[in-house]
Amino acid sequence: MCLAVPGQVVDIRQEDGIRMASVDFGGVVKEVCLDYLPDITTGEYAIVHVGFAIQRLDEESALATLGLFKEIDALDEEFGDPWARAAAEAGHAPEELDQ
Repeated sequence: MCLAVPGQVVDIRQEDGIRMASVDFGGVVKEVCLDYLPDITTGEYAIVHVGFAIQRLDEESALATLGLFKEIDALDEEFGDPWARAAAEAGHAPEELDQ
């Protein structure tokens, strides 16, 4: 599943002529392209889909949505370690994989 998830812009920079940002999704920070929101600033929230910020969002709505996603474990599914998740579904503890 691929969700559109709200996150807070932590920093903004140019990379090879592309406006990029570090975006915090409730504790998980990912790199995001800001080309669709050229006037968004640090501290603001945006909805992000497949690595692109696609819509500005107010803080109250963003935090409420992140809270709901956490309740249903959607953030772990979207941002968690796929190998650890597959191991857990197969009945293996993460430390078993390190051996």
